[in-house]
Amino acid sequence: MNLGSVVLWGFVGTVVLTGMLSGSQAFGFTRMNLPFMLGTMFTPGRDRAKIIGFFIHFLNGWIFASVYCAAFESWNLATWWAGSGIGGIHALFVLLVAMPVLPSIHPRMANEEHGPTPTRQLEPPGFMALNYGRRTPISVFAAHLIYGGIIGAFYHLR
Repeated sequence: MNLGSVVLWGFVGTVVLTGMLSGSQAFGFTRMNLPFMLGTMFTPGRDRAKIIGFFIHFLNGWIFASVYCAAFESWNLATWWAGSGIGGIHALFVLLVAMPVLPSIHPRMANEEHGPTPTRQLEPPGFMALNYGRRTPISVFAAHLIYGGIIGAFYHLR
């Protein structure tokens, strides 16, 4: 695997993905703030959670970029459409599996059966993260398609 390419394009893809998701929130398409949700898993402090979550999100971006690139290496093919295809599968996994399971592992997130408590005050995302807005799945899916497309288009096979 071309580690330099993974690091560079994983970073670029994650910057674009994070920017798209932040822009979606800023323009009212979604109420979801993924770095904040990740950060509150480790601290109750809102400002600190945003910083911690930001770094965790970037680390995750590099980890997933290495998985994408491992697939490219095994296929001996790295194209924007292959990357976008993996990105689409990644988005479906996030929306259909990770988001509904998140309240089970998040110490500060309510769940849909019991609601909020003094400790668990974050709203659960629900199926396809629809509790954060009807357009949330669209923004998550679009951001992951572009993330994968960037990595696929620019990753250099060995």
